[in-house]
Amino acid sequence: MTPPAQIATSIPSAAATTLPDEPFLAAIENPSGPMRKLLYRMSRRQYGRVLTPLKVFVARMPLAFGKFVGRISQLDRKLTLPREIAMLVREQVARINVCLFCIDIGRYFTFQASMNQAKFDAIDQYGSSPLFSGAERAALDYVTELTRDKKVKPETFARLASHYSERQICEIVWLVATEHVYNISNIGLNIHSDLLCTPPKRP
Repeated sequence: MTPPAQIATSIPSAAATTLPDEPFLAAIENPSGPMRKLLYRMSRRQYGRVLTPLKVFVARMPLAFGKFVGRISQLDRKLTLPREIAMLVREQVARINVCLFCIDIGRYFTFQASMNQAKFDAIDQYGSSPLFSGAERAALDYVTELTRDKKVKPETFARLASHYSERQICEIVWLVATEHVYNISNIGLNIHSDLLCTPPKRP
């Protein structure tokens, strides 16, 4: 059995990944149609800018695709998992897949929700850090194996099942699956971080 600490530290570093700076497709700054223009305005209002995935991916696709992506976050509100665990799961998947945009916007949401930033800073050490509970370690072990190996050891699932209900287990699977939708959409088009969050300066 792979120890949790070994699982936690076997993730590639996003900072070590070198890619061209620009998306593979040019950003569409002036979208066609009133709905897309509305989406751009809403993004500016919420984030102070139009998010790059909107300008590169959503602007080129039928509106139904953009609505589907938006529906994911709406459905997340129906989860029974604590919000912090849900965000830890999404951040871990994004880190393993090295989706720089998703890592950045995920941290932005954690800042907005006043979550424990020390815990998110230490996520690569979740297997040994005292900041993480046994339930959080079990979830992150499961998520790490599922994302990295595309399979899960029975003992890893058993640890997960000792902490979470059957519905919550399915919710964790939902988070992993839908985070891949975000990650692969951005990675496939070379969409990087929008620099939405600036971590607080350390003393």
